[in-house]
Amino acid sequence: MEEIQDILKQLLEYILTPSAEIFIVGALIVLILPTLVHLYIARTTPYTSLPSVLLAGPPGGGKTALLTLLERGDAAAATHTSQAPQSIELTVSDDHGASTYREAARIDAPGAHRKFLLVDTPGHGKLRGHAAEHLTTAQTLRGIVYVVDAAALDADSGLADAAGYLYEVLLALQKRTGAGRTSKTPNAIHVLVAANKLDLFTALPASLVKSNLEAELSRIRQSRSKGLLDSGVGTDEIGSEEQDAWLGAYGSEKFTFNQMREFDIEVDVVGGSVLEGKVDKWWDWISDRI
Repeated sequence: MEEIQDILKQLLEYILTPSAEIFIVGALIVLILPTLVHLYIARTTPYTSLPSVLLAGPPGGGKTALLTLLERGDAAAATHTSQAPQSIELTVSDDHGASTYREAARIDAPGAHRKFLLVDTPGHGKLRGHAAEHLTTAQTLRGIVYVVDAAALDADSGLADAAGYLYEVLLALQKRTGAGRTSKTPNAIHVLVAANKLDLFTALPASLVKSNLEAELSRIRQSRSKGLLDSGVGTDEIGSEEQDAWLGAYGSEKFTFNQMREFDIEVDVVGGSVLEGKVDKWWDWISDRI
């Protein structure tokens, strides 16, 4: 017993006596132990990414203005054409008594809260790869809000650009769902066509926005099919390639958004105005997807 006490006494004296060895051991414990604990927690605790909603659409539709409106809650900030994607963290509440998005988005709103990321992407033709990358790689994507200027869809150029970009978005979602048929089915990603700027006298109502886009998407589909036939692709290859690039029900004469249901994709067209803050229906759509 006395020998054990002597050993403990010597060990205690050694530890309390300043020396280079003691300082080195102490420094290693202080520096390494927290790192080891952090690594252990990081590996044993599952990491949960926030669900996300993607803002896409042609330039000038009001995507960034919508982002700032939902972030600030009172009014949209002055914006310019986006050159890079940006995201903000927002909160939705399941309080069904909230009458406006401003009430439902408050941090102190009653009910359970759910956080999500709202991702704004550039609409310029050369920068649309950002949206395409997010669409194909984000495992937490819950929906796409495709913002269009409802006052610009009566012009051929505005309608063609809006429908052309929308064709690419819907076709990417369609291929994504089709690929899932041979493997694990991916989570459904639905699309909201937000017909913005209804405060303008020249803006088309949501019903006309829908019909104009469907008609233009039909024209694009037929044009691409004809282009494939004129490209010199072998007859045996045309069928598969044409079907891969065909949006909606294959072989149908006219395209409608209802055809996307075959691929578990719901497309809604809803009007609103960022300038006047009339975005409650859009917010409700987003909340239902989170």
